[in-house]
Amino acid sequence: MATTPRRPVSAMDAAEALFKPAKKAAAPAVEKRALPETKELVSLKLDSAVLHYFQDDGPGWQDRINDALRAAMMANPRD
Repeated sequence: MATTPRRPVSAMDAAEALFKPAKKAAAPAVEKRALPETKELVSLKLDSAVLHYFQDDGPGWQDRINDALRAAMMANPRD
């Protein structure tokens, strides 16, 4: 029964095993900016009373929350 040795047989094989090519580092992730005036999917925690207030008027509650936040943003512009 023939078996392969656990260690390299020659010095050249041993050196090749030590100096294997290093793996290339992964390229850093590039942050993609959203286009202006587009909506982005986010996770947001709201008080249940606030959520019920906007949901009570039916579909479109997310747009109403967005409109309320936009109104607050426009009322308090940053310099």
